[in-house]
Amino acid sequence: MLVLRPTAAEPVRPVDGPLTARDAIRAAEAELGHVLDERLSLARDTDPVFARDVAERVTAFVRGGGKRLRTAFVWSGWRAAGGSGDATAVLRTGAALELLQACALIHDDVMDGSPLRRGGPAMHVDLARLHRAARMSGPAGAFATSAAVLAGDLALAWADDLLAETALGTPCGQRLHREWQEMRTEMVAGQYRDVRAQAIGAADADEALTIATLKSALYTVERPLALGAVLAGADARTLEALRRAGRCAGLAFQLRDDLIGTFGDPALTGKPSDDDLRSCKLTCLLAIGLKLAEDSGDHATAADLSPGEPPPLSDDAVRRMRGALERGGARSAVEAKIRRLAAESVRHFGGTGAGPVVRREFAALVERASGVAPEHTGEAA
Repeated sequence: MLVLRPTAAEPVRPVDGPLTARDAIRAAEAELGHVLDERLSLARDTDPVFARDVAERVTAFVRGGGKRLRTAFVWSGWRAAGGSGDATAVLRTGAALELLQACALIHDDVMDGSPLRRGGPAMHVDLARLHRAARMSGPAGAFATSAAVLAGDLALAWADDLLAETALGTPCGQRLHREWQEMRTEMVAGQYRDVRAQAIGAADADEALTIATLKSALYTVERPLALGAVLAGADARTLEALRRAGRCAGLAFQLRDDLIGTFGDPALTGKPSDDDLRSCKLTCLLAIGLKLAEDSGDHATAADLSPGEPPPLSDDAVRRMRGALERGGARSAVEAKIRRLAAESVRHFGGTGAGPVVRREFAALVERASGVAPEHTGEAA
C-alpha cells in the first residue's frame, strides 16, 4: 500500500497497487502546491511588496507547467530500488527538484537573454514590464535582471529548505542530502562552463559534451534516479546501474533539446527556436556539425557554422547555420546518437533487477525525455 497526500486540503489516504509515474507526477504536483502555499504565506508575512512582486511570480511560474520529468525519474529510481509504502518523501523530493528547476530556468533565461519561457514572457521580461508599468526610475533592464536573479534565488532557497526538511525526516537523510549537494554543484559548474565556452569561442566536441553532462544529463536524469534510489535504501550495484542509465538518458534528453532549440516550432515549444544559434552557444549539435564538416573537408559548411560576425547573429547567418546542420549531416547524426543512448539507458536500467512493470515505466520515461522509443528493454548484459 502506498500512502500519499493528494491535496493540501484532503487527508492522507491509501492507494491500492503500485502507482505509475504519471500518478506520481500528479501526486507530487499536489504536494508542490501545498509547499508553495506555505512558502507564499511566509513571504507575505515577511514583506507584502516582496511577496507581490517576487514570491507570487515565482509561485505562478512553478505552477505554470513543465514536463515534471525529474519528479518522474525520482519515482522511477525509488521503484527500481524496491521502494514501497509511504511515498511522501519521494513526492517531496520531486517537488524540491521542480523548485530547483524553476531557479535554473529563471537564471538561464537571464544569462541567455531569452524573451520567452513556457509560451509566456520570461521572468526578467515580465519584471521589466512591472518596472515600466509602475513608472520606476532607472533602466528597466537593470532592475529586471536584478529582480529575476533574486526570484531564481528564492526558488533555490525554497528547494533547499524542502529537501532539508525531507532529509531530516528520513533514515537515509544524510545520503539524500549528499546527492543533492553534489547535484547543485554540478549544475553551477555546467552553467559556468557554458558561459565560459561562449566567451572563449570554444567549438570542441569534448567541451560540448562536458557542458551537456554537467548542466543537463546529471541533473535531469542521473541524480533524480539516484535521489529516489537512496530513499529506498539502494545498494551500490543498483545505484551504479541507475547512474549509467541516467547518464545515457540525460544526454539523449539534452541532444533532443539541442535539436528542438534549432529546428523546433516556437508555437509548440513555448520558447524561441534560434536562441542557441543566434548566440553561437556551444551545443553538441553545433560541435558535431563542425567536426563532420572539418573531417569531410566541407569548407563551405564549416564556414556557415563559424560565422565571422559577433553574436547576436543576423537572421541570414542563423538561416545559413541551420541549413548547414542539415546539409552536413549533423541533424541526422544527432538523431542516431539519441537512439543509441536511449537504448543503452534502458539496457543499463535492466541491471537494477527491477521487475518488468518498472522497466516498462522507465522505458516510457526515456521515450518522453529523448523523443524516441528505446529499441531494447531487456536486462543489462
